[in-house]
Amino acid sequence: MVAAHRFPAVDMHLGDPAAFTGIAVQGLSKSFGPKAVLAACDLTIHKGETLVVIGRSGQGKSVLLKLIVRLLEPDAGDIWIEGRQVTAMSRSALMHVRKSFGMLFQGAALFDSMTVAENVGLILQEHTDWTPARIRARACECLELVGLAGSEDKLPSALSGGMKKRAGLARAIVMEPQYILYDEPTTGLDPITGDAINDLIVKLQRELNVTSIVVTHDMQSAYKVADRMAMLNDGHIIFHGTVDDVRTTEHQAVRQFIEGRAEGPLGVF
Repeated sequence: MVAAHRFPAVDMHLGDPAAFTGIAVQGLSKSFGPKAVLAACDLTIHKGETLVVIGRSGQGKSVLLKLIVRLLEPDAGDIWIEGRQVTAMSRSALMHVRKSFGMLFQGAALFDSMTVAENVGLILQEHTDWTPARIRARACECLELVGLAGSEDKLPSALSGGMKKRAGLARAIVMEPQYILYDEPTTGLDPITGDAINDLIVKLQRELNVTSIVVTHDMQSAYKVADRMAMLNDGHIIFHGTVDDVRTTEHQAVRQFIEGRAEGPLGVF
């Protein structure tokens, strides 16, 4: 994993986002009906790092991921990726940017009627002129990278939960993305399988030199994969820093969350 000291703990005052080589979120807001999920949210993700966004369920972590690649449209604010203003892009320009992203969805999101290799290679079928043989070869290469060699002709129904996550991760990297978004990568997995997924996240970040954003409420996972962490609560980033900053902070809301206590400023419900 990239050493945490390479990335500043405090960088909310970005300056010119067009000069920033990474992802910059500025004043991002999103509501669903009367519910404000994000409210003037600011965040930066440095090129080559793994940023983990922690927070309670329902605080907008997954929404933040979808806004970054405009699977959802923000109500206000801007998103910049390597100096390009994503929120002002045309649909065709946005589709080009999305090709530099891979995403591991919370439920793996595999198509039941397709084999594992077909699931992994689907995006290549849609966005390249590669032959079926080349697509399958690339799918098998990615499956081997995540420890699923020999599973290419199985259907998702034949896979365990951890294997489905691995297959979803193979699909996320098949286009050789610069960025990978992970939505609750260890949710629903036993601790040993979850730790294997954590190891894969670290391995891919190191071997592929990708920039990763991981949203989770699993602190064991967060501590293992993060270069930096940011905590999202009530639509705002209330704290961010290195792993050591999180471990030693006296911020009471952060302490309540990382210690898993019912009592504290975050409440219970």
